[in-house]
Amino acid sequence: MGSSSAFFVICILHSIIAITSGALMMFYMKEVYTFGHGVQTATKLLGSTPHDQLLIKTSDSFSGLLLVAIGFLLFMVSFVKDRDFQNFFAKGCILLHVFMALWRIYFERKVEDLAWDWLRQTVGDILLALSWVFFIVYSWREKYD
Repeated sequence: MGSSSAFFVICILHSIIAITSGALMMFYMKEVYTFGHGVQTATKLLGSTPHDQLLIKTSDSFSGLLLVAIGFLLFMVSFVKDRDFQNFFAKGCILLHVFMALWRIYFERKVEDLAWDWLRQTVGDILLALSWVFFIVYSWREKYD
């Protein structure tokens, strides 16, 4: 498997994750919150007044839409064959996932209702970043053999 096919597979997997997560955020947020956080925390996260609930639903819908757009972008990028671009893109994705993990460590864990989930989500961010690190290492191996 060449580095182009590894890039394609990683992009497609990340695309599927982003599109699925985004669709769930847009259409099934209450169920996602309940599954991920439990009933009591989900009730708090969904807001207490109708105005708060509308704002939270709107925000979640736009966040989900952004994830779907990112998923489609990843799908389109997966067909690029230029190795320099692939390495540049992989490094950018690593940086993005590392910053997201840092955000969770420094800010999200301080939110009382989300304090129990930040570690699990940070591990997920690190694993997603590692998939890109493995791609870069694999492409170096192929380049210098």
